[in-house]
Amino acid sequence: MTSASPRPTSLRQQLARRKPIDQLQAEAAAGVDGVPLRRSLGVWHLTMISVGATLGTGILVVLGTAVPLAGPAVWISFVLAGVAALLSALSYAEMAGAVPTSGSSYSYTYATMGEGIAWVCGWCLVLEYAVSVAAVAVGASEYVDETLRVFGLHLPAAIAAPPGDGGVVNLPAAVLVLLATAVLLPGARESAWANTLMVVVKIALLVFFVVVAFTAFRSGNFAPLAPMGAAGVTAAASRLFFSYIGFDAASTAGEEAKDPRRDLPRAIIASIVIVTTLYILVAVAAIGARPWTSFSSDEASLVRIVVDVTGQPVVALVFSVGAVIAIASVVLTVLYGQTRILLTMARDGMVPKVFGTVSRRTGTPVPNTLIVGIVVAVGAALVPLGELADATSIGTLVAFALVNVSVIVLRRTRPDLERSYRVPLFPVVPVLGTLCCVLLAVFLGAGTWIAFGLWMVAGAVLYLAYGRRHSTLR
Repeated sequence: MTSASPRPTSLRQQLARRKPIDQLQAEAAAGVDGVPLRRSLGVWHLTMISVGATLGTGILVVLGTAVPLAGPAVWISFVLAGVAALLSALSYAEMAGAVPTSGSSYSYTYATMGEGIAWVCGWCLVLEYAVSVAAVAVGASEYVDETLRVFGLHLPAAIAAPPGDGGVVNLPAAVLVLLATAVLLPGARESAWANTLMVVVKIALLVFFVVVAFTAFRSGNFAPLAPMGAAGVTAAASRLFFSYIGFDAASTAGEEAKDPRRDLPRAIIASIVIVTTLYILVAVAAIGARPWTSFSSDEASLVRIVVDVTGQPVVALVFSVGAVIAIASVVLTVLYGQTRILLTMARDGMVPKVFGTVSRRTGTPVPNTLIVGIVVAVGAALVPLGELADATSIGTLVAFALVNVSVIVLRRTRPDLERSYRVPLFPVVPVLGTLCCVLLAVFLGAGTWIAFGLWMVAGAVLYLAYGRRHSTLR
């Protein structure tokens, strides 16, 4: 008598199937084909990854597009975005200490809400990381152009902007992404040291800007404070939320951290505090030194302020070079996060196995890094900044909201699970974090929501065509 064959799993059952936390951790330790990632990052490196992936983006690239929306109250927009990010960061810190893998919010939702929600979250992370790298790289071309102006040179429009912005290809953006890709190939520790050096440079750069800008500070520039009203302030906050994705890049280093349960929560919270403080200081200094009506999305605003205040072109040279280094740090660390998300999804069978192949020599996902670097470089070369920034924000907000919900679910389903950090004022903080993410998402434009809907449809097709059949839990 033969045994009955296993009952086929329905789509509904598969979407609801959760991945045990013990299995997530065992697979992380075993690696792919017996090759795990190298554990070489301490709390300092993890904090620098967080700060490197965050600091500079909103100030150096998106500030010029946010000021026309909020007016002088743009600093309040940074506060709103920072509070929303902090609430989510606290939830990330708890989940990173409880589920220390490279999957970030994708793994957290897989363990708490099932494969369907995990796929949605992972697909949002692919959008968030890849598009944000391209967006930041696009902004770098403005500072490259400012550097050349000191020598009386100028980048031709054809190679300095994408088709939608009057050019043919944004060559500096593509080159920057490819250079960051090359830095990531040798290993996480080597790229972490390069990132740390760049982070130190950009903190010094922003402190220098604040000191210079405050010498020309005019309180009258803050009247009227919010000419576009509360709606304008909130809309700017929605766009600036793009600037707060760094701490979740640190959570993607869970399998390369020496002591992830202890160090990841510390790094995540420390980075949010550092970044938010500097963002607010720079925003206040910038508005105080220059009327809000003179800000434009097509120029390097901080360089213009420094030149106007000092009257020294050589200062513009130093600042522009420093800004390019600062942007390069963001590109490097966010690109790192993207490759680790895809590595984890490949290990679960959600995306092709090539994204999970780890080099025995370097302990890094080399094919994954090369593929992601080339695809993102093409996007940076051809897509305008504004569209990229908004698309990144909506992907980030959805992923952050899901992490807040994951904390609540895991507290209910696994109250005995070891946690190196616990969200304070539970469940108020994760609930508020979720509501803040929803509120900011609502204020993104209709075009952004349509693009996001199309992205999710494409994701659903990919899951049904590949992920469902290759899932390791099937």
